[in-house]
Amino acid sequence: MSDLQSLFETAVAESKNLSSRPDNDTLLKIYSLYKQGTSGDASGKRPGMFDMVGRAKFDAWAKLSGTGQEDAMQQYVDLINSLK
Repeated sequence: MSDLQSLFETAVAESKNLSSRPDNDTLLKIYSLYKQGTSGDASGKRPGMFDMVGRAKFDAWAKLSGTGQEDAMQQYVDLINSLK
């Protein structure tokens, strides 16, 4: 897993320097794959309806429940590479 971990860490660094800002759906996908890859399945309470951004982020992460952390890391790396 160390190779995947280093690829993931490199992709995280590269995600901060993309040539153009991805659309909101892509940003949610990046966020959710990062959270799934680093923390596993979504945990905690779902944000209330007045926290629309937090709720969207939580929902995107929760959709990945059951996805393995290594799989999420690989998907994250692939997504960031496709955006370069």
